[in-house]
Amino acid sequence: MIKIKELKGELEWKEAFPVMKQLRTHLDEINYLQLVQEAKEKNQYTMVALYEKEQIAAVTGFMPMVTLYNGRFIWVCDLITDANSRAKGYGAKLLSYVEEWSKKHGYDIVSLSSGLQRVDAHRFYEEKMKYNKGSYVFLKKL
Repeated sequence: MIKIKELKGELEWKEAFPVMKQLRTHLDEINYLQLVQEAKEKNQYTMVALYEKEQIAAVTGFMPMVTLYNGRFIWVCDLITDANSRAKGYGAKLLSYVEEWSKKHGYDIVSLSSGLQRVDAHRFYEEKMKYNKGSYVFLKKL
């Protein structure tokens, strides 16, 4: 049985960490929990998990943003399916959940970035989910 649920506190965020760690390999659990808490408090970050047989199989995190480019929109910060649960449509289910959540809350754009090396993810976003490649994201570590 599949269920999708918003994760509301530290215990649930901890439960999602093993899956999130597959995407955010640089984070340890302590830093992860601190960042989730800060993002929730400062940026209305929302984390949602897809459960398969009471186990988290996929996780997404998203937040509202406002820019002059997009106006008011939802930014998908994280989207990962556990390596053992891929090719079952779980990423599509979670991204569709984010899209429906966005519409319900008055946002008509969902945006995200994806690492250049993630060719399979790009194909998923463009071909399956019908996202357009609108720009490159640049980053400079200071």
